[in-house]
Amino acid sequence: MTTPQLTKNQSLVFDVLEKAEGPLSAYTILDKLRDHGFRAPLQVYRALEKLLEYGVVHRLESINSFVACAHPGDDCHSHGIVAFAICESCGQVTEFHDHDVDHRLMEWVRGQKFKPEKTTIEIRGLCEACAA
Repeated sequence: MTTPQLTKNQSLVFDVLEKAEGPLSAYTILDKLRDHGFRAPLQVYRALEKLLEYGVVHRLESINSFVACAHPGDDCHSHGIVAFAICESCGQVTEFHDHDVDHRLMEWVRGQKFKPEKTTIEIRGLCEACAA
């Protein structure tokens, strides 16, 4: 999938996420973009919705936050299931993909004749630095 040309608001939101040290909530994004004319959460949510659709941003369900895709030049959807390791202490998020896990989950889905619409895998715990 080729990412379409982003609108001004989508570009601003993506830029904030790309430069962020960690995941950001929609309201934090809104606060960072007030000087750029953002006044309402709906502006951020509309931009995020499209960025999610384009596969350049991910939503971390368990912490209701967003991160830029670790490999936005690739078609994220073609990698299969993307997973995230989220440090409970420092907030670091690591995006990863494992073909073996992906294949096992897809085997189960096919075996159950289940039609998945969305998959989010999040592992919460402590990163190496915080666990030491």
